[in-house]
Amino acid sequence: MIKTGTTTIGIVCKDGIVLAADKRVTAGNLIANRRFHKVFPITETMAVTVAGLVSDAQLISKLIKAELKLKDLQTNRTSTVKEAANLLAGMLYSNIRKMSMVQSVVGFLLGGKDESGYHLYDLGIDGSTAEHEDFVSDGSGSVFALGVLETLYKKGISIDEGIKLAVKAVNAAIQRDNCSGNGIDVVTISASGAQQVLEKEINTRLEL
Repeated sequence: MIKTGTTTIGIVCKDGIVLAADKRVTAGNLIANRRFHKVFPITETMAVTVAGLVSDAQLISKLIKAELKLKDLQTNRTSTVKEAANLLAGMLYSNIRKMSMVQSVVGFLLGGKDESGYHLYDLGIDGSTAEHEDFVSDGSGSVFALGVLETLYKKGISIDEGIKLAVKAVNAAIQRDNCSGNGIDVVTISASGAQQVLEKEINTRLEL
């Protein structure tokens, strides 16, 4: 089983979707980056979290943004969240099956809003898709985050409550998973669209 060193979270709320992630990037035992954004909007009403190989995550994120813009222009309408999830899943499916010196390992959580409501999808590294009606977590710290989510999540929570819950869940992973840390990013998808609502860095350096 392939593990990705991070913690990403998606929460379904009555009035939107909350996506959150830590900010640490690791290369083996080395902390390669302490301020990396793993959650960000890809359209005005959709956002993703990334977990896995940084180069693939960055490239596929750019490609899905471009492909969705192109698709909307070609069809003269806005793509649904399910269509975006299927398009992204196709990219992941073909990407991991390419012959390469470096294996592609990257998973996404996709949250968004369309005419049918709010949706949250888990896109596996193999191109699999699963829609969630409550919450989902990915990465090496997910086991700790899921413990918090299973205990505290209640159906019908508000976005404000979802933000607080996401921060608690990511923080629990940061405390126990050495591949997660250095801060928290939170993006919400609501009636106002996709927007970043929290970016907090955690300073672990000792000042003498």
